[in-house]
Amino acid sequence: MFDKLTGVESRFLEVEKLLSDPAIVQDLGAYQKYSREHSDLNKIVSVFRKYKQTLSELNDSMELLKDKDPDIKEMAREEVNALTLKKERFETDLKKLLLPKDSNDSKNVILEIRAGTGGEEAGLFVSDLFRMYSRYTEGKNWKVEVLSHHATGVGGLKEIVAMIHGKGAYSCFKYESGTHRVQRVPETETQGRIHTSAVTVAVLPEAEDVELHIDPSEIKVDVFRSTGPGGQSVNTTDSAVRLTHLPTGIIVTCQDEKSQLKNKNKGMKVLRARILDRMIREQNEKRSQERRTQIGDGDRSGRIRTYNFPQGRVTDHRIGLTLYKLEQILQGEIDEIIEELVTYYQTQALQNAEPGELH
Repeated sequence: MFDKLTGVESRFLEVEKLLSDPAIVQDLGAYQKYSREHSDLNKIVSVFRKYKQTLSELNDSMELLKDKDPDIKEMAREEVNALTLKKERFETDLKKLLLPKDSNDSKNVILEIRAGTGGEEAGLFVSDLFRMYSRYTEGKNWKVEVLSHHATGVGGLKEIVAMIHGKGAYSCFKYESGTHRVQRVPETETQGRIHTSAVTVAVLPEAEDVELHIDPSEIKVDVFRSTGPGGQSVNTTDSAVRLTHLPTGIIVTCQDEKSQLKNKNKGMKVLRARILDRMIREQNEKRSQERRTQIGDGDRSGRIRTYNFPQGRVTDHRIGLTLYKLEQILQGEIDEIIEELVTYYQTQALQNAEPGELH
């Protein structure tokens, strides 16, 4: 691992020279490419250099342990203990920095929330979750763009699909995929009984044109009039669009816009993301469970979180985290949950990484 880090530092110095090359400076594309690489490598190299400095200081202190003066030996012993702890912290940080990066982490996100079991209560909780994610997004200074939604007519949503625009959005949202369960007393419940409902969340990285080519001849396009709750027409023109990807059978419907073209463009964003997501999941199925854990593909079939209103409690079942701050979480304060999930999956990845020690 030390050799690997030395190689990273050598590449960092090489890229640094390239950035001062007049030919590279004049080539905007090349300059931006090397600037991004320099920034990524700098995160590792800066820690590696501190680590090497700590090793040097530790070696010096180890030498002082051989001194005949007891006061110097005692001082050296304290230094050795402190520097050993510092060295171990740097080793942990470096191992995390060297973990394989998820290539989707910096991408925008397609967020899909759908009502599951629970009828109207599930639809109302779709609205609650979308509001929670929207406020979290606003706190990050990112942008939410609703691509399509279907209201229930009682203030809830049967489903909503939105794009989250923001650098690093996928890295924050990717662990939200799964079944979210809610336990609360509905307003229509006269006996005060707690009802349990479920909502499914899917988080897809936005697919870019360069990484996914879709043959236009493989897409069937149907147009129809938009409808609202109860089936009534909300538009007098055939502006709603249904896209069917023939090879996979994936269907996307978009009717939020009055323009057929806008609906088609929004629908294509969702279609591309779903096709890419299916490709990723199929690739992951061919890999070991350890590899899937490292990438964090998320098992959508399982219950991942419960929101219990009577107790004001939120529990993430994957990591055994329980927080008694339901109201704050529903207001978008979900950083604590996300940070705990990131730490958990990083730890899992470190445990599953190939054996090797710094020396």
